[in-house]
Amino acid sequence: MNSIIKNTALALGLVFGLGAVPFAMASGDAAAGKAKAAQCAACHGADGNSLSPAFPKLAGLGEKYIYKQLQDIQSKTRNVPQMIGQLDNFKDQDLQDIAAYFASQPMQLTGSEAISVMLNNGDNVDGLAFGRKLYRAGNKETGVPACMGCHSPTGQGNAPAGYPRLSGQYPEYIEAQLKAFRAGTRANDGEVRTMRTVAKQLSDAEIKAVANYIAGLTD
Repeated sequence: MNSIIKNTALALGLVFGLGAVPFAMASGDAAAGKAKAAQCAACHGADGNSLSPAFPKLAGLGEKYIYKQLQDIQSKTRNVPQMIGQLDNFKDQDLQDIAAYFASQPMQLTGSEAISVMLNNGDNVDGLAFGRKLYRAGNKETGVPACMGCHSPTGQGNAPAGYPRLSGQYPEYIEAQLKAFRAGTRANDGEVRTMRTVAKQLSDAEIKAVANYIAGLTD
């Protein structure tokens, strides 16, 4: 248990990734952001609730968090092939306004499914129960902290701190991001490498299970 508590500061910044690094305060205008976000609608939905797991839901993720991701994508600190060139003509205030708009929208829950996952020892276990345990207690044997340490027991995140909402996100998207952090192909989690440090300890079964559980978390 001490391992879990000690590593709570590294708790999963899942969907897009955050580290214990300072962030510029976003100060956007949601009303202005609605018009500026029009070109985002094709992939992310007009209100930030995308219709495909290929594109993350942006609704309700938190203004500070969304703003940082937009900055990182624009500066190419974060590589998202589908976003190449999309933000080139936006000023910083535009990014803040877009972040404010999407943060103000309610996210629609994707929902969890009853699944089975195979552990590294070959055992098949209840994936939903396994994911719940990992989200709430982590894995003390491998030093993985509880996700709820930063993202709250209900998955609503911590907007002032810049930790995104996870509840309701597509499980396929969460799974893909955790694997990207584990592989090092996504690295915008700060100098302390928070997400890369955590993700490298996660097995495929753990990633699949926790992503599925998160998709159905409610208030």
